[in-house]
Amino acid sequence: MNLHRICLLLVLPASTCLAAPDDELDSPPTLTTVDVTAAPPARDEGAMLTAWGSATLQDTPATITVIDRAWLDTRQPRTLSELARLDPALGDNYAPEGYYQNLSIRGYALDLGTGYRANDLVMTGEQRIALEDKQAVEILKGLAGLEAGVMEPGGVVNFVSKRSADVRAVTLGTDARGSRYAAFDVGAWLTPSFGLRANAAWEDLHSYIEHGDGRRNFLALAADWHPTPEATLEFDANYQTSAQRSASGYQLLGGSVMPSPVDRRRMLGYQAWQEPVAIASSNLSARYTQAFGADWRLRLAAAQSRSVIDDSVAFAYGCFYQDSCADNPPGAWFAPDGGYDIYDYRSPDDRRVGRQLRATLEGSFASGPLTHELSLGGDAFARTIDRHVNVNAWVGSANIDAAQVPPFAPSSRQPGPSVRRLASWQHAVFAADRVSLGEQWQLIAGARLARVHDRAWSKRGELERDTRLDQWLPQAALLWLPSNALTTYLSYSEGLSLGKEAPWWTSNDGATLGPRHSRQLELGAKYRMAAALDLGAALYRIRLPWQFAQPDASAAGYTFVERGEEVHTGLELSAHGRVGESLRIDAGLNFIRAQGRRSGTPAYDGHQVVNVPRLRASVQLDYTLPASPQLGLVAGWRFAARNPATPDGRIGAAAYQVFDLGLRYTTQWQQHPLTWRLAVDNVFDRFYWRDTGSSDGDNYLFPGAPRSARLTLTLGF
Repeated sequence: MNLHRICLLLVLPASTCLAAPDDELDSPPTLTTVDVTAAPPARDEGAMLTAWGSATLQDTPATITVIDRAWLDTRQPRTLSELARLDPALGDNYAPEGYYQNLSIRGYALDLGTGYRANDLVMTGEQRIALEDKQAVEILKGLAGLEAGVMEPGGVVNFVSKRSADVRAVTLGTDARGSRYAAFDVGAWLTPSFGLRANAAWEDLHSYIEHGDGRRNFLALAADWHPTPEATLEFDANYQTSAQRSASGYQLLGGSVMPSPVDRRRMLGYQAWQEPVAIASSNLSARYTQAFGADWRLRLAAAQSRSVIDDSVAFAYGCFYQDSCADNPPGAWFAPDGGYDIYDYRSPDDRRVGRQLRATLEGSFASGPLTHELSLGGDAFARTIDRHVNVNAWVGSANIDAAQVPPFAPSSRQPGPSVRRLASWQHAVFAADRVSLGEQWQLIAGARLARVHDRAWSKRGELERDTRLDQWLPQAALLWLPSNALTTYLSYSEGLSLGKEAPWWTSNDGATLGPRHSRQLELGAKYRMAAALDLGAALYRIRLPWQFAQPDASAAGYTFVERGEEVHTGLELSAHGRVGESLRIDAGLNFIRAQGRRSGTPAYDGHQVVNVPRLRASVQLDYTLPASPQLGLVAGWRFAARNPATPDGRIGAAAYQVFDLGLRYTTQWQQHPLTWRLAVDNVFDRFYWRDTGSSDGDNYLFPGAPRSARLTLTLGF
């Protein structure tokens, strides 16, 4: 780590910068000095997710983690993989460097169409999600059929935008590899009823993977208007472009051995002609709220999310053209001696678009001794995918032990015409009622009627699937609130997930299985200690029909089937807040038993599901020195148990623990607040496999990043 180089790069000229104050105002504030130091988590605020009405987080019968702006400012995460470090219920699921990333919650990979949300509205997951304009990130764990409709049962991640406020702050940054980062956060109330907030960022990224450097440009605008005291209109728009070569993942050697040793700085299959993967994304949303007296309000919302991906990769995959695979039938794995094939993969102008409309009426009323909080609404969601007929041609082979990848000529083939591959429509009506039964008991009952029409086409434009279904998704919870500090609950939810597509190497290649009906039971408790520390515990059980590639006597050796069920049973413990005046702690533990049952394949039954460690834990500390309050020490610890890499449980990535350290120094420069932040991740340069997740039915292995140092400077005006 060359700190002298870091300091020199930090003062290079830059035109754009970022930061955000920790405290936001929902109404026009008076001008005050901007505070850019860390602050405790916001208290007594409800999540933006609306399935439980306007309840506070304390009284919400679900496990929701809120990553606030203070934590984002302190840690400066730039990717979803970095963001997931705070919560051990989260994990990577096919999250390569240089590409859009996906996460899993409670062992289930998120649906890229419905698993990510912006201000509780649709956000296409096939994009690199910027965090500069986010005030908070809400992680709803477990089934949320009433909230999101058709989704994977692990949960959803909701990104909450910054709102209008009088703020002017800039951030400059660099790292030990010479990356440069600049961004700004500017906002103001232009009139007593109209305000704006703008965020922008520019990044010149020097990756730890050779040939993996990239760039990113981001711009966001938020507007707030109060036409009357009873009405609010919120608007958000952002646009981002990025370009970076995507790093291929490793695969098991011969399908049964973890690769070792591995140089994680090497880009597998690199060819000089491969282009950076370019991703352009935009997200638009508008939300209108009209209050009718003190007890009723109407919410109207609309959103569009769009991502266009130009994919151009020299992709490392399999060993079909390797002599060493002759005695070991080749498949979706590397050769036993470390050999792998290289493919010229090109898929330009890959378009993913999601649109949503929603209307909700919320209110409260009394019925005799009972008090009701009612939510009624309707929702419409559409998602389309348009893709060119891609190029996927073998160009040569290499070995993971080779210091240099041999050069090969690219394929002469060209991508074909653009074809609509998916058109999905979801319409729903929903209702929920929270009934107060005295001072200590509450009952919540609700349901969502989802109507789904899903159509998929082949590369040649032939209709392959036309799915239509109607499904009721009930949700109920019983809450006991013995005191203002303690909330306990028992909840039951049902959800619906679309069926998975059979991988190309199965006998029914391309077939899509039917939708899956999931169920969850959760018992939880939340305790607020001294109004500064929130403790949580949840015991859950999720059941989902199991869709997997089953070994058989077919010519392919596998057939993609739905048999038995996948059951995830887990215990989560968490602590978020302050211990005393100087120490902030964010700690969590997730123990999960994720197994397949009654699959008809004894070798698979009873084993931990691939890419789901039995135990994950994390501790994040932020300590302000009492004798020197301008100085803060930041430390983090992450642990993951052995991570299965095969469905029979024989092979897995070793358990690991990683330590992170940081330093924060707050001072003044010409009467403006100035904050320096230094973060060193993976202090002991530990090698570990962070991800054994899958994409299109194939499993990949991604190593964790080596030791890295990042320095940022935030100046408020």
